[in-house]
Amino acid sequence: MKIAYTTVNDILNQNSWSKDVQGVCAAAYHISKHLIDESIELDYLGPLSKNFTALTKLKWSFYHYISKKDYYRWAEPLITKDYARQVQIKLKNLNSDIVLCPENIVPIAYLDCKQPIVIWTDTTLSSLINFYRHMNNLCQENIRNIHLMEAEALNRCQLIIYTSDWAAKTAMTTYNIPANKIKVVPYGANLVCNRSFEDIYNIIQSKSISPCKLLFIGVDWIRKGGNVAFQITKELNNLGLKCELTIVGCKPNINEALPQFVKNIDFIDKSKKSGLEKINQLFTEAHFLILPTTADCTPHVVAEANSFGVPAISTNVGGLATLIHDDLNGKIFPLDANILAYCNYIIKLMANYNDYKQLSISSFNEYQQRLNWHVAVQKTKQLINDLIV
Repeated sequence: MKIAYTTVNDILNQNSWSKDVQGVCAAAYHISKHLIDESIELDYLGPLSKNFTALTKLKWSFYHYISKKDYYRWAEPLITKDYARQVQIKLKNLNSDIVLCPENIVPIAYLDCKQPIVIWTDTTLSSLINFYRHMNNLCQENIRNIHLMEAEALNRCQLIIYTSDWAAKTAMTTYNIPANKIKVVPYGANLVCNRSFEDIYNIIQSKSISPCKLLFIGVDWIRKGGNVAFQITKELNNLGLKCELTIVGCKPNINEALPQFVKNIDFIDKSKKSGLEKINQLFTEAHFLILPTTADCTPHVVAEANSFGVPAISTNVGGLATLIHDDLNGKIFPLDANILAYCNYIIKLMANYNDYKQLSISSFNEYQQRLNWHVAVQKTKQLINDLIV
């Protein structure tokens, strides 16, 4: 099988990944490497050139300064049609069996080609409108174009793979996409894992019961629920459970001096050896990943935590219910759950530490069985094979 691997970004050059695309680029990179491991030949069609900058700059200025609205160039039809043109030109010189886009619908929205088109993404773009903070103030032109180009893209695709049941249902409801055209395959972890059950057992055994260490990772303090994570840690200490919170990726926005039980690491560059060593150390020492997010799709950090045997505590929003199965690899709470509900869950497990150890083992088992790239790519390979035979 030969795949035309279609991305806007340069997924092979980590130095080109900005913070806002780091997750999607890392996922596309890992998918490509595991496809190659499955003896699939890839033709990399990215990166694509970003043209029409004069027009988009003019529109951005108009919306920003006059309309006081947000405008994104990637939702501009001229841009998406130009991406499609670039892909079509590259495809003419290839004998690919399939077109696979591992980012989102932008580069394939207006793509006309003889090959079947497959997309593997975490959600519909339209579902992010008024869900993610940076999509709360979109201009009407962007909103209209997002719906139009997403409908075009999904109707062009012969196979649509989402990372959660939530995303799949959203596509079916919003765009009336047939259920038999959509499959659900969660992403893996954007950290290389070669740990065995023996390694995880040793990691669990080496952890001290006290203090209880919570790990919060995210670049958006507000959206990722940083304040809730802080309040949980504060209340746990008040209730008599010595607890530490390590915050990675952002600065805590709290109305008091940073307590001693909070540690802050602004950013860890996982593309560097020192960064990888640091993040591995933090996961190895943590008892729980704490992510009381208010808006998310299927964050990679859940699989990353589970790959170290670290249970994930989060909220029932977006696609998190597909990733986290209660009492198997963590727990999800209602968005309006009070702080005490989180605290009681953590206190109960730490007081019955053998139960915590079992949860840690089953968290790693969930990673091994369904939340790693090897399993995910094998499933996707089979879905694509079924499509072209």
